[in-house]
Amino acid sequence: MQITGNHQMARIVRHNDESVREGYIRNGGKEVKLFTSALKAFQCSNRIVMEFTKHFYVVDIGQTGILDVPTGSIQKEHGIAQSVISRLWQRFQDDGNVSRCYSTGRPRVTTPNEDRYLAVTAKRNRRSTASDLSRQLSSATGTTVSRQTVYRSLGHIGLYARRPVRCVPLTATHCRLRVAWSREHALWTPQQWSCVMFSDESRFSFQSDSRRTFIWRASGTRYHPEYTIERHRYGGAGWLVWGGIILGSRIDLHVQSVTMTGHIHRDVILELHVRLFRGAMGAEFLFMDDNARHHRANIVDECLQSEDITRMNWPAYSPDLNPIEHVWDMLGRRIAARQPPPTCLPELRRALLDEWCNIPQDQIDNLILSMPRRCKACIASSGRHTPY
Repeated sequence: MQITGNHQMARIVRHNDESVREGYIRNGGKEVKLFTSALKAFQCSNRIVMEFTKHFYVVDIGQTGILDVPTGSIQKEHGIAQSVISRLWQRFQDDGNVSRCYSTGRPRVTTPNEDRYLAVTAKRNRRSTASDLSRQLSSATGTTVSRQTVYRSLGHIGLYARRPVRCVPLTATHCRLRVAWSREHALWTPQQWSCVMFSDESRFSFQSDSRRTFIWRASGTRYHPEYTIERHRYGGAGWLVWGGIILGSRIDLHVQSVTMTGHIHRDVILELHVRLFRGAMGAEFLFMDDNARHHRANIVDECLQSEDITRMNWPAYSPDLNPIEHVWDMLGRRIAARQPPPTCLPELRRALLDEWCNIPQDQIDNLILSMPRRCKACIASSGRHTPY
């Protein structure tokens, strides 16, 4: 290093021995006491003491000289980054000190024991909200934390707030029948599935289930029974739609505002739609419905027999096996993505008819061809609901 002004030579001395730990360093045969703690740099009489990577350096700049730092030589001699040296030296030239503002971040509010208390409480009651957990922690330990702190604390151990899966209640008999049906159809070929028409009703409304109830669970446990909520249906103003899909084609969407009855199902669905497909496909045609009460009405059974339409045996409460449930999901997402969204029932009806025709047929065909995989998943889960 060179000193401009009095042209004296400056020396940089590296100290990493026991004297530094004791608070003293030796420079030119005399000891210089360090007045600052670790990770700080300061000006001591005519010297600047800085710490780099836990090693102290003393830079002698003389009484009146101004130091011109050749940072390249310091970098080569001591292995310090050139940017660090230049930044510190520029700071010293600007305000006369090189004190380093060091911080480890905001200290944690909760202790490890309090974090474990939050985890145990959340696991005991999976449906507790973050506010509930915060109040319980405050009453138990006196520590007040925010909802975000609860989220972060539980996230460190792999617990996240997620919506529980909704499914219909299943009895042991339902599970047994679902497994038996899946084993029977798991080895069906695409040619056999191409003869099946999958049908179902669904309701689309403005007043839907927001599903704002959260539970605390770990990743990969979404479909565990203890994390699901059983619920049949919800109501609200909207339209009841009926549709049918078959490999390579689909039935025009039927939209109505009243509840589906056996007479409507026979006069509109079977007579105007299903009967035509039966005549075009022949005796191999299979018609699938989901065992709803109006599907099993006597007038519906008589119509199926008179038209020689074979009904496919279907296990009760099995929406996860029905590929048209995915089509309803596609339709709902398309309706929600419309700009501008429908604001009244007539607009909703037109949107349903338009988006039903716009769903790509290849996506519907892929859902039908994935039936063997669904059957195997049902068998593996012992008849419990699988993702759909």
